[in-house]
Amino acid sequence: MGLKGKVLVQVEISFHGDIYHQLFSERPHHIPSMCKGIHGVEGQWGTVGSIITWKFSHDGKTKTAEEVIEAIDEKEKLVKFKVIGGEILEDYKSFIITCEVHTDGDNHLVTWTIEYEKVKEEIPEPLSYLEFLLDITKDMEDHHANLKP
Repeated sequence: MGLKGKVLVQVEISFHGDIYHQLFSERPHHIPSMCKGIHGVEGQWGTVGSIITWKFSHDGKTKTAEEVIEAIDEKEKLVKFKVIGGEILEDYKSFIITCEVHTDGDNHLVTWTIEYEKVKEEIPEPLSYLEFLLDITKDMEDHHANLKP
């Protein structure tokens, strides 16, 4: 494997994709109350160039990730975050996370993509971070399922 790569995963959600997209593009401060692995979020959000600091649990450790919003596309329901600080950058020179929601009628599909460059060859692909993003999605799914009558 090379130092650069891309991993992605798709998962279907039962609540509306517009809500999921809005949470990451406009209201990330609501996410910690829905997810076990996220302890807090600070900063500005809702516009390209906004910087957000996430506090989260990963691999049994509390970590932070400072991210800048690189893109928000309302039509494509896409938000792109570039990690600019935190423990992730100890292993990866670059780390870009994209969340895209595809809606077709009652079907809503979330695609998480991580583009990365490892600091050195021995560093594993960021599959554990991809799993973390799936856990967030599941927690948000469970939260919204509990809101239904």
